[in-house]
Order: sequence, then C-alpha cells, then structure tokens
Amino acid sequence: MLSNFSFLIGKPHYESFTNACLEAEKSLVVSPATCAILTRRALELAVKWVYSFDSALKVPYQDNLSSLIHDNVFLSIIDEDLLPLLRYIVKLGNVAVHTNSMITREEAILSLHHLHQFVSWIDYCYSDEYTATDFDESLLPIGEEKRERPEELKDLYERLSSKDKRLEEMMKENEQLRALLTAKREANTKEYHFQVDELSEWETRKKYIDLDLKLAGWEFKKDVIVEYPVVGMPNQEGVGYVDYVLFGDNGKPLAVIEAKRTTADPNRGKQQAKLYADCIEKMHGQRPIIFYTNGFETYIWDDLNYPARRVSGFYNKEELSLLIDRRTMKKPLKNVQINDNITNRYYQKEAVLAVCDALENKRRKALLVMATGSGKTRTAISIVDVLTRHNWVKNILFLADRKTLVTQAKNSFSHLLPNLTLCNLLDNKDNPEESRMVFSTYPTMMNAIDEAKRKDGKRLFTVGHFDLIIVDESHRSIYKKYRAIFDYFDAILLGLTATPKDEIDRNTYEVFDLENGVPTYAYELDQAVQDGYLVDYRTIETKLKFLEEGIHYDELSDEEKERYEETFDDEVGEDQAC
Repeated sequence: MLSNFSFLIGKPHYESFTNACLEAEKSLVVSPATCAILTRRALELAVKWVYSFDSALKVPYQDNLSSLIHDNVFLSIIDEDLLPLLRYIVKLGNVAVHTNSMITREEAILSLHHLHQFVSWIDYCYSDEYTATDFDESLLPIGEEKRERPEELKDLYERLSSKDKRLEEMMKENEQLRALLTAKREANTKEYHFQVDELSEWETRKKYIDLDLKLAGWEFKKDVIVEYPVVGMPNQEGVGYVDYVLFGDNGKPLAVIEAKRTTADPNRGKQQAKLYADCIEKMHGQRPIIFYTNGFETYIWDDLNYPARRVSGFYNKEELSLLIDRRTMKKPLKNVQINDNITNRYYQKEAVLAVCDALENKRRKALLVMATGSGKTRTAISIVDVLTRHNWVKNILFLADRKTLVTQAKNSFSHLLPNLTLCNLLDNKDNPEESRMVFSTYPTMMNAIDEAKRKDGKRLFTVGHFDLIIVDESHRSIYKKYRAIFDYFDAILLGLTATPKDEIDRNTYEVFDLENGVPTYAYELDQAVQDGYLVDYRTIETKLKFLEEGIHYDELSDEEKERYEETFDDEVGEDQAC
C-alpha cells in the first residue's frame, strides 16, 4: 500500500520513527482522534531522533515534547516555519486526550501533513539523498468520523510511550553517529532550498484558530458563530462579516476574532477587528473583547483598558465574561486602605502603593526588590488583599523553585488571608478547581497546564485562568528555564527578589519591561539597617582554592556548564576563568 511516508522505508537511520509515521497515517481508518494521537507520538519519536543524532543538541530541563520543540538550539536548527506546524500537532493531540471536542478528518489530515513536512525536513538535512515526495491526500485511507473517549486515547498514548527509551540513553547509544550526521546537516543546508508549504487564509481559520478555540472549551454552532454579519461598516454596502464572534450564556457577544493569512502580520487585522467591535457594540449594547490572529500569533485587545498584547491562545467563556464584568466591577487603586495587620511598616506600604500605581498606569508587570527579612511575602499578601478587594484579580498563582518555599508561602497566606481559598499543587489532597489561589513549583505547574482538569473534563488552567502570577526570587534563570509558563498564561506578573537592584541582570529587567537598574520598588539592606529593621553582616576573611585559582569554563562538565550559563551571562569564552 502506497503511503506519504514510504520515502522513509529503507533508510536505516530513521527506523525509530518510520513505523510510527506509517501507523499514524493508517489510523485514519479507526478515527481522526486516534490519528491525532498517533501523529503526535510519531512527531515525538522524530524530534527525539533529531536530539539523538545531532551533536548540536543537549537534553533540556525536561524531555517532554513541548520542551524539546521550544528549546532555543533546536529552534535555531530547524526551519523557522516548522515550529507552528509542530505546535499544531501537539495541540491537536492535547484536544484528543484532554477534551471532549470532536476531532474532524480535515484536522487529522492537516496534522499528518505537518508531520510529513517535519520528517521531510529531516530527510533533506540528514540523508545522503533527499527523496521525500509531496503530501498526497489521495493516498489516505477512508474511515469513520467517530468520537473516541479521551480516557481511552490517553491510555493508548501512555501504553505506547511506556516502551520508549529515555532520550539520554538514546543519545549515548548514537554517540559515534552524532558528529557524522551533524556534519551531514551542515553540508546539506549550506545552500538551503527546503520549502515549507504555505497555508491559505481559509485553512488558517478553519484549522489553527478552530483548534485553539476548542482547547479553550468553545463549542461551534452553540457559542461560536463563524462569518457573523454586522451592519454599520464604513464601506459602500455598510455591512461586513466577522470571522468569528464568541457569545456568552446571556446571548451577548463577548469577543470578535479577525483572522489573516498565516504569512501576514496579524496586526494587519487590528483596525478591521476594531471596526467590527464598533458595529457589534451598536447592535448589542456591549463592546466585545478584540482578538486578531494569523493562526500562529494571537493578540488580545481590551481597548477600554489596555493596549493590545500577544497571548498564547483564546480565553474561555467564563474568563471573557469576567473581563467584561470588570469594566464596571473594578474599583480604582486610589487612596487604597492597607491592612496594618498584614503590612504595617512604611516601606511595605510604599511597595504596595508602587505596584498599585503601576497597574493604574496600565502596566501589567512589576518587580519588587526587598532585602531578605524585610517582609517580601507579607508585602505580596498585602498586594493580593488590595487587588482582590478592588476586584482587579480573582485567581492567583504563586510560584517558587523549592517545595519548602511553596509550603511556607501557603502557610503565610492562610494565616493572614484566612478567607482566601488556597491550594498547594504538590499536595494531592488540595483541589485547585475550588481554590482562588494556587501555590506550585515550576515543574509541577508545567505538567499541570496539560494535565489538570475541571469536573466537566475541560482543561482547568486555560490561558486566562490566572489574573495575577507572583514569582518568588525572580531571576533570569527562572525565566530562561520555565519561560513556557509565562508565555502561556496571560496574567499580571509580580516578581519578588532579595538580589540588590544593581546586581540583577538586565535580562530580568527586560522580562518586566523595566529600565535596567530601575525596579518598580526597592528596599535594600543598607536602608533596612539604617532604619533599624535589619542588622548588618560581618565578614570573615579566609582563603579557598576556588577563590585563589578560580574555575575554567572549558574544564567544566556539560552539567556544570549548563548551571553556569543559567546563573551568569551567556557570553562565556571556552578559556574564560569563572
């Protein structure tokens, strides 16, 4: 039987993922959802093959598929147009496993097409002869468009994945071939002619955007209307058709979505979307939230409150309804009353007011620099207290890099804000769905984004679930290592650190959109000692081999080099003393 992946057969280097690609294509006979799951698995094996055989790549902090495809070195190697295709495969697999949404044959076929594009790129880069053919839909088998239970699909995926070798083990086994195939890639791409297929505007809208809407729990023909007619447009006919309108339970429009071609800058749809929002506001008496997207990049624009900003996906119905309601519920952060039982020192109150002032000025990020022992956690608790009382935030996420810090923070919040429902994600007894504030380490949160479910089976931690994210001990390595968390959630970001403001690297200030050396508020050790709140330290001088001789970057192990790069600047020379 002919297959779109037949070109892989007979190429021994690709054995680890060839059969998975063939099986994914055949599984269309079973159901589109099964095909989506097996295509995701084939992609995972193909991506791991690249890591196993290309010496430019090292295993990132986690070896799950999402972490592997977003690794900076991996992205520098692959064709830049491939990443959105890989993300589509991952997302469709997530819809199949984690939601009750129907997967259509067209969606499964597009996922197979994207898999074909990626393994064709592998063939182009790493083969002696490039033999990949164009994707041919006429070769695909015909099957039923039946609905599969997500639990059964998840069991299937886990059963197949349980047999896979660990990535580090695969890399060790292929050590000798790594240099050879890396050289092959470099030679084959000196004159680069590989072309990723371009998608039309219709395909963009019907595949990529539909998929993101399904992930957010939207139901087509129920609360999503496509090509919605509006009147009052500034054109000759006076009418227009909105690509998508999202409706609330009360029948009022919550959002408009304007779609552009995948190759177009999504900002080209911004003014058009605004005109549609103007028409809908006149027709329904409620101004909708504005989204505009090219399928790969999506922007949200609540033009009554904030400038447009990029988001990782669409808000769900409850989150959009809350954004609309906040237009009347939110109280100004002027002359705020700070609870002295939480924070009663002058600098803590100044920090709270500095954050409030930043938010009032439409900033969505703030960084507090406060010396150890000066009450960073209490200050954060006071900020949460003020923002919840003024209806600025409902759901809050607190992140720390150690379990003990997570537990300590939760205990402090529980003591000082006893009416706020709390959940420690590391404790299986706690229920995050029924909690207003969630405490977690970074890896646990990374896993929970995909795994945590509501009682109705929908994803719990959607793009707009959290209104505020508090990051304890903010420093560059956190954002470098766990950037996916901050890219995924669209929330106000509050960073806490005891690192002196002059010692915080410029990358951390960039994360918070701040000028280098100018945090939102700083209360440092010298001032705390002068005020009598802290005592100064005393130094004891001694000699150590490390201080006398230093260490040299080229003498470090790979693991030590990675730790060094996470902690210090990226610009390190191989002979540089550390």
